[in-house]
Amino acid sequence: MKTQAFLFLASIALTFQSCSVSKTQTSNSVSVVSEPVSTPQNLKIAFYNVENLFDTVDDPKTPDEEFTPEGKNKWTPERYKLKLNHLAKVISAMDYPVTIGLSEIENETVVQDLAKEAAFSEHPYKVVHYESPDARGIDVAFLYQEKYFKVLGSRPIRINFPREKNKNMDGESMTTRDILQIDGILAGKDTVHYFVNHWPSRRGGQDESEVRRIFVASQLRKAVDEIFAKNANANIIIVGDLNDETDNKSLTEVLKAKTPSASPEARSLFDLMVPLDKAGEGTYNFKGAWNMLDHIIVSSSLLRSQSRVYVSDATIFKRDFFLYKESKTGNMLPSHTYVGPKYYGGYSDHLPVCATLNFK
Repeated sequence: MKTQAFLFLASIALTFQSCSVSKTQTSNSVSVVSEPVSTPQNLKIAFYNVENLFDTVDDPKTPDEEFTPEGKNKWTPERYKLKLNHLAKVISAMDYPVTIGLSEIENETVVQDLAKEAAFSEHPYKVVHYESPDARGIDVAFLYQEKYFKVLGSRPIRINFPREKNKNMDGESMTTRDILQIDGILAGKDTVHYFVNHWPSRRGGQDESEVRRIFVASQLRKAVDEIFAKNANANIIIVGDLNDETDNKSLTEVLKAKTPSASPEARSLFDLMVPLDKAGEGTYNFKGAWNMLDHIIVSSSLLRSQSRVYVSDATIFKRDFFLYKESKTGNMLPSHTYVGPKYYGGYSDHLPVCATLNFK
């Protein structure tokens, strides 16, 4: 069981190396834009599991009935609007990250609605999203500021479980979220390959469910290796709720994500959350224990000390306004929107993670 502690990740030097772009599909929601007008002094990247961002309309293709005004959650337009406002407040407090990976969103409409929030009027976001076959009807998405990030292409990586791994504890066939790949140019400099993830949950227990996360990790590693085969020094950023911690097999043995203190060899990946995890920090609190489920993972090319671009911190973003004090322990925990069917009107059951890229 993990105890709370606080640790800022030490500055990690980075460099962006040019690399070729893989051929990808292009989402209809992606605009072709001009090169960023200038190089900023620094940029932030982030990931946020936003806890069931559903619209209020019943989609007959997905089991979203509980998130309707007549459903058991009494999900009204007023509650939906408050949720959007809350999420925008958190993103604004992070100082408007230039890219944000999102999970637990129902469809493109809800992400577009989030992007239209008044808080973003001077920091407009564009959206990349594909509909996935997830059984719950939730997807991942990508927000970006086109002033600083030019999308070159994107694609969903569909997860097709082998027959022996596609049954849940009830004997039902399993589907899960796609991995979203976005290739683009950051700050007018070099190509970056983003992967936004939301791996299968731990429903049924860690041991029973682990096989599915291991399979998704293998599909992600396959996509990463395809990029490395073209350029061993490719710039890769992986973000997501992986539903596993930094020392689980899916990350250490399959994805092969190392601690940032390891030697930055070519074709390697490094999990920036490892030092925070070892210090007892986490992004999700389960029965009083912190779990490090949300990750930012980068390739070795982004850890080289001779770079003109470097990360000054990789952190779990916390502010009092989206936390609450637990009465039994006095601990500050994420303020949920719902706990079961009970409405609390909070923000999310996960804390966001972010990193700052500084340009010399």
